[in-house]
Amino acid sequence: MAIPIVPAIAALLLLSLALYRFIIFPASISPLARIPSAHWSAPFSRLWILYYRSREEETPTIHAAHQRLGPIVRVAPNDISVNSVEGGIRNVYAGGYEKGDWYQNIFKNYGVMPMFAMPDHGPHSKRKRMLSNIYAKTTLQTSAALSTITKVLMEERLMPRLRQVAQNGKPSEFYWLFASLTSDIVSAYMFGLAQGTDYTQQPDVSARFFAHYKARQRYQFWPQDLPSLTRWLGKAGLKWLVVPNWVDEANASMQENVLIMCDAAEKVVSEAGDGKGAANPEDWPNVYAQLRNALLKEQATKTDMTGSVEELVQEQRLAVASEMLDHLFAGFDTSSISLVFLAWELSRPENTVWQEALRNEISTLQDKYDAKAVDTLPLLQAIVQETLRLHAAIPGNQPRITPAAATLGAPGHSISDLPAGVRVQAQAWITFNIALLLLPRDLCTMGPELLLP
Repeated sequence: MAIPIVPAIAALLLLSLALYRFIIFPASISPLARIPSAHWSAPFSRLWILYYRSREEETPTIHAAHQRLGPIVRVAPNDISVNSVEGGIRNVYAGGYEKGDWYQNIFKNYGVMPMFAMPDHGPHSKRKRMLSNIYAKTTLQTSAALSTITKVLMEERLMPRLRQVAQNGKPSEFYWLFASLTSDIVSAYMFGLAQGTDYTQQPDVSARFFAHYKARQRYQFWPQDLPSLTRWLGKAGLKWLVVPNWVDEANASMQENVLIMCDAAEKVVSEAGDGKGAANPEDWPNVYAQLRNALLKEQATKTDMTGSVEELVQEQRLAVASEMLDHLFAGFDTSSISLVFLAWELSRPENTVWQEALRNEISTLQDKYDAKAVDTLPLLQAIVQETLRLHAAIPGNQPRITPAAATLGAPGHSISDLPAGVRVQAQAWITFNIALLLLPRDLCTMGPELLLP
């Protein structure tokens, strides 16, 4: 029986089109074809890199690819990684590259995007200007409220807890302790000491909270990298196959806790109608008040607002809460991770000499809560910098989206005229390790003295 000519031609055309679209073009014609592939399947499929992302093994995997292939590699059909400063980090993160939807897939709190998740450079910069002064180094160093907060937390919360740990004589999880302390410090500055968290004095409560906080992070892969599939599973009632129900419950509980702190801070600000702040300066919600007032001022200039007064109030409430949640979690998590590594490094037998030297340096301070004086201590500065050099608190990727005709890659290994819309990332851990290969071996093993003047 003869094969119908028209359907056969149509099938052949479709097959040829698919072959060109998914095989020939990505492997040979696409501008990305000039970039070495981390895996043979990278030009055709995301499955290889998605596998390692789902297993939380992307960072060492991409690091190995850079070691083999150089400063720019292709990890998926529309996904590349760079590890150089010139033509890499400087272009991607200081060149105004947009963020895309990767961030808002997971960081959209209360359904509202905080500054970190905003995909466009303009709105992100506008929000950043609202808050830059309150986080400026000079503001922090001269803040009487922050000085009091630090003294109270160190002397009334941390030291009693440390004595308790020492008297107990049993192993103690110091990540929980440092996470508790940094959460208390960050939340006190954001919401006021009386409205912030008090985890340092509640070890059992804090251990449960931070255990849930960390455990839920391993499930972020699904809504972050496979949002459509995750949404479809949710509509079908099958999301639990990839993300356990307790993850959503934990996220909702954390959001509720932040809303409670925001509402408590709002009460303080509302009652201080004369602008003098709280009765005790340390109870004034510095960051909350700054953002809240900036958003109110912005809202007052709008002429196209719709909705009732109640809706507008709730809209602002959630916008502030979304930003505050992001600042609180990012602030305590990165700080506590760095403190754990710092303590671990100082406790190693080969580094006890630095521990003793640091103790002697700190003992020279007339006021150990004088932030300006603390900032001038050279050994402390070197040890903190060395800890950050060795142990990046956020070692993984922070993707951006290329503009049209982008050029990326180290000098001599760059690729030009890349199309718009390509996902590009640079990972702090990878950049550091590749850079180490260029240093003399004795410089790589010197320790804190490398950073001393």
